[in-house]
Amino acid sequence: MAEHPLDNPVLAALADNQAALGERKGRAVRYQPDIAPFAALPADADDADWADLAALAGPAAGVVITGPVGIARPPALWQPVERIAGMQMDGSGLDVRPDPEAVVLGESDVPEMLDLVARTRPGPFRTRTRLLGTYLGFRRGGALVAMAGERMRPPGWAEVSAVCTDPAHRGRGLAARLVRAVGAVARERGDVPFLHLAASNTGALRLYEQLGFTVRSRVCFALLRTPD
Repeated sequence: MAEHPLDNPVLAALADNQAALGERKGRAVRYQPDIAPFAALPADADDADWADLAALAGPAAGVVITGPVGIARPPALWQPVERIAGMQMDGSGLDVRPDPEAVVLGESDVPEMLDLVARTRPGPFRTRTRLLGTYLGFRRGGALVAMAGERMRPPGWAEVSAVCTDPAHRGRGLAARLVRAVGAVARERGDVPFLHLAASNTGALRLYEQLGFTVRSRVCFALLRTPD
């Protein structure tokens, strides 16, 4: 049976839609480090594949792996740093809605995007992460107070990511509006929205279920350090 693109979304994305944003050695792939920390190996990865990933990342470098090998034990000399239990949610039922107030964020907005991420901690976001897809935001008084965008894009799918709102502007439905708006961008292109979240984030889980997302699978994000 063919593997579903969401079973190993980083591998699927970097073999297709986002190949230009990644690096490959053998069967090991990763996003360029100033774009995202995610790397991937095939489900049947062997020691040679892990060695190729170590060569890609360099010595004593951190990589985040999800998918079939996300919960696997890496070879000796790899250092497990952190494992985060998560959920992957299918947005086939998302009620998408373009939002006329949402602005497309570009290169000039990156400093504000990085500042908002640093204050709200929605997940990894780096200086060139915005190149992964469309990022939308809301401004109040000229300041960026909420944003969301697209991250992994395996064939036929688009991950909604970096959903965050300044604490002073929470409780006003901004996150829900942005998720629907980003979903509309994906649907217009012919993709189905999906997302990941930490299993411990029960508040976000309730919101996403209200918006029409359903839990597809449980996943593990493993932060590993390559051998010295």
